[in-house]
Amino acid sequence: MRKFLIAGNWKMNGGAEFTSDLLSAIKTRKAVISEDVDVLVCPTFVSLSMAIDQLHESDILVGAQNMHEAEKGAYTGEVSASMLVEAGCSYVLLGHSERRAYFHEDDALVREKLQTALSHDLAPIVCVGELLVQRKENRHFEVVKSQTLAAFSGLNEEQAVQVVVAYEPVWAIGTGETASPEQAQEMHAFIRTILSEQFGEAARAIRILYGGSMKPTNAHDLLSQPDVDGGLIGGASLDAESFVGIVETAEALSISAGKVDSQLSPEEE
Repeated sequence: MRKFLIAGNWKMNGGAEFTSDLLSAIKTRKAVISEDVDVLVCPTFVSLSMAIDQLHESDILVGAQNMHEAEKGAYTGEVSASMLVEAGCSYVLLGHSERRAYFHEDDALVREKLQTALSHDLAPIVCVGELLVQRKENRHFEVVKSQTLAAFSGLNEEQAVQVVVAYEPVWAIGTGETASPEQAQEMHAFIRTILSEQFGEAARAIRILYGGSMKPTNAHDLLSQPDVDGGLIGGASLDAESFVGIVETAEALSISAGKVDSQLSPEEE
């Protein structure tokens, strides 16, 4: 059984006071985290050090929201993988839909960043997903397949299992819309099939998160799906009660053994 990962992406929210208050509230509400669930927060760059210091005796992991593909150099305003590792980060988000849309990051750049992260033992969470127009045109599988293949291009099995995929139906981010559990499972299973064609049985170990407006009210139905291995949480991660609620849902599902590996193909059933 794959271990759930509940990851909070704070985006461009929160300075020092916000970070301290939010993390204190999360730790107060959730003093002990089940070993069956990984919990991650991804604050802004200016709050990373504070978050790492505040969580150093906690089971909560800290990741960054982005990084540059180069090791160092004349890249004003950028942050390298080695800097993130030295700071204490264990994960980094790559290829988020907002990075692709607003900063014009393409598949080639996302792949380069992913390979750099892996070379520094920094676990990448690579985001893939379709726009509303692409889904309406019935191109959502085509788009997600292209993004997934590009991200994993050139990796071996050992590297592939270190990567986390986050499926973002872009039309469901910040809109109040959410993919149904069936839609989420359909795409997650599709992604795992793509990965199985590249990496065989190793694909069963790759975690695929849902990144489209997960919140306490829909977390159970989404996390109950066999190929949904957690959530990349946006707005709900900025509220301690909501974020902890999602974590506790994941814990309850793990304890009840409600999550099992799906079959990769009908022939294996």
